[in-house]
Amino acid sequence: MVKRTIVKIDEELCDGCGQCISPCVEGAITLVNGKAKVLREEICDGGGVCLSVCPTGALSLEEREAPPFDPKAAKAEPAGLAGAAPAPSPVQAPSWGGGEEARCLFCQAGDSIVYLFPVRFRGRERWACARCLPKLIHG
Repeated sequence: MVKRTIVKIDEELCDGCGQCISPCVEGAITLVNGKAKVLREEICDGGGVCLSVCPTGALSLEEREAPPFDPKAAKAEPAGLAGAAPAPSPVQAPSWGGGEEARCLFCQAGDSIVYLFPVRFRGRERWACARCLPKLIHG
């Protein structure tokens, strides 16, 4: 254990909306019994991107004893997908009219659990999730 900054979630303020899950690019936050939880402290980088989307103010940063941040484990955990089954192939072109679930070109996360953004890839319109978009931009 080391002393470091990590996300704290106030269960009394959390309404279980899940808006904090997708912005957590490390995949550390999930819903448990209708409340957001930092499920794996070692993959929470303490960056606080999730704080700005919480409508109730349930998320904050605190400095405390926690497992050291594990960047390899964070890269391996798709955002909000702890324990999820593998997804089918990505949708080949964005569709704004509903229907088939769109999926991230890179990690296959569906739009029912992550935010997706339209991108052009290899001459085609595709989707990238909030977790994969920074890797696409920054390499």
